[in-house]
Amino acid sequence: MLFDTHAHLNAMQYSEDVEEVIKRAEHEGVCNIVVVGFDRPTIARAIELAEQYDFIYAAVGWHPVDAVDMTDEDLYMLEQLAAHPKVVALGEMGLDYYWDKSPKDVQKDVFRKQIALAKKVKLPIIIHNREATADILTILQEENAQEVGGIMHCFTGSVEVAKQCIAMNFYISFGGPVTFKNAKKPKEVAKEIPLEHLLIETDCPYLTPHPFRGKRNEPSYVKYVAEAIAELKGISVEEVARQTTENAKKLFGINR
Repeated sequence: MLFDTHAHLNAMQYSEDVEEVIKRAEHEGVCNIVVVGFDRPTIARAIELAEQYDFIYAAVGWHPVDAVDMTDEDLYMLEQLAAHPKVVALGEMGLDYYWDKSPKDVQKDVFRKQIALAKKVKLPIIIHNREATADILTILQEENAQEVGGIMHCFTGSVEVAKQCIAMNFYISFGGPVTFKNAKKPKEVAKEIPLEHLLIETDCPYLTPHPFRGKRNEPSYVKYVAEAIAELKGISVEEVARQTTENAKKLFGINR
């Protein structure tokens, strides 16, 4: 019973075979998938998939790289979609200082607006953070994001940062990098942080776990993330699967 809390099955990489990819996930014991939309086309496709498959849910938000493209109409669209029965979170949102398409001040403004919306519609948020940890933490604190909580998606920070995030009502989510031999920080955090604060994800089609690194990722590979965490903690994969699925269902308000 694995829960992939962050997948992009709405990406063009699955345009030819998404049904087969979903079947493989079911075969490998994936009980739920959250498909994350982050701009107009991917949001529409996330909703489509969530309506088509009973065990697939959607998250809708605006990616920081594309913050410069977001309009008031887009924010209104997110608010309308938040009422959809299969939408379980807002995001991904946050800050990305690696790419320079959107100026930092625009990213921060769009991030704050989405947190405010999440508080209004009472949905958790999914945080994208690339080279922007200090500013992310500051904004989460200033906007009282702990009211809704959420997920630090594909976490790569330190144990100390993880503890700060948990104190603000956020789960720490691991993807493929925790399976990489040289991924020192994710392994330290996975080992140190209690299982009740952890989630697992693929971020597919990106960040494919070992032993498939370099190939297209997919939800069925989330089991390798669970196996890596189990090994680091010295517990069974079944225990990791059970607790992380319970965590995800609690956060997203999924009762089945």
